[in-house]
Order: sequence, then C-alpha cells, then structure tokens
Amino acid sequence: MRQARTPDRNQDRILFHLKMRGLQTAADVGTRLGMTSSGARQHLVGLESARLVESEDRREGRGRPKKYWRLSNQGHARFPDRHADLTVDLLKATQAVFGSRGLERLVRHRERTSLADYGEHVARRRSLRGKLAALADLRTREGYMASVTEEKPGAFLLIENHCPICAAAAACQGLCRSELAIFRAVLGNDVTVERVDHILAGARRCAYRVSRRREAA
Repeated sequence: MRQARTPDRNQDRILFHLKMRGLQTAADVGTRLGMTSSGARQHLVGLESARLVESEDRREGRGRPKKYWRLSNQGHARFPDRHADLTVDLLKATQAVFGSRGLERLVRHRERTSLADYGEHVARRRSLRGKLAALADLRTREGYMASVTEEKPGAFLLIENHCPICAAAAACQGLCRSELAIFRAVLGNDVTVERVDHILAGARRCAYRVSRRREAA
C-alpha cells in the first residue's frame, strides 16, 4: 500500500497559511507565499491527497465557481494540543478526588499565575495597541498563534488561530471563562473585551473584540 508523502517546506508554509487565514483560493495562497497560482494549486492538490486539506466550490456572481481550500481535521491536528491526553486525565482526576470546588481552585490558581505574568509585560506598554501587541506576543509563545488587527480607531481584534489547550478546555469549561477574565483584568477597567469567535463553539479561531469604554455622558 502506497503511503502518503510527508509535506515539503512549501506545503508546510501552505498549511500554516491556511491555519492563520482560513478559507483561501489557490490564487490567494500563491500571492501571499510568492508562488504562481498553478504552483500553489499543485501543492494544495497534493495536500488534499494526503487528507490535510479539503476544498469546496463557491459561486460568486457569474462565471465558473471558485475553489476554496481549508485545513481538514487531520490538517488541524498537525498543530497539536499540548500534552492533551495527560492534561485531560489530570483534570478528570482532580475533579474525582477534590470535586468541582477543587477543580475551580486549580483554574483560579492558573488564572492568578497568568495575571501576574501577563500583567508584568503588558503594563510596560502605554497604548491599547501596544498592550495588545505585548499580550499577543505572550500568547504566541504559549502556542496560540495570536495576532492583533485594528477594526477601526480605538477598536481591535485579538485573534488566536490555534488553541494548544483545546482538549483541556473542552473538558473544563472554566478554562475558557478564566481566559476571558484574564484579558479583561490585564487590559484594565477602561477597556471592554468581548469574545466574538470561539473554537469550542465551532469557529476556526478564537477572537476577542477589544475597545476603549465610552465615557459616561
């Protein structure tokens, strides 16, 4: 039986690009990565054969439908959940031995530790954009593949294209609630933070809308 080839460097770049950008055409991929459309398409077809990407046709106005590409579940699995099985087992064991209160205490401890670490770095920045850039850098180091985009003056999206603790978060919903609380605490009372995309709810990414509070009239 013929085995699927391991993706080469260009194909790894494509997988990373699809992870960060979501649904893309071959032309989009080629433009972004400095390839021809046909070259990008050839790589995508190879990745589809390896079951790392999948495609769908979309009709946009008149003419032939366009083919869009995205990571398959197997492709997402190339960006692994850190020590997923062990973490989930430990969470289950904690709840079994110490109950729900014990599990909540564990989440709170993690929250306090993260607040101390994030707060030290974020507090050095003066602007909201700077604070978010520092937070995104910290989260990227932890495996979240985070970035910041400006929606309009004073309003930003903090985007996390990967969740390295996804399996743990699925087993313990308190972890996601805690992370939202951490962001709100670190960024300050004059800022609103709202989760607008959530991987556990079926979205491609987690995203948080961050903006300055309007002063009360």
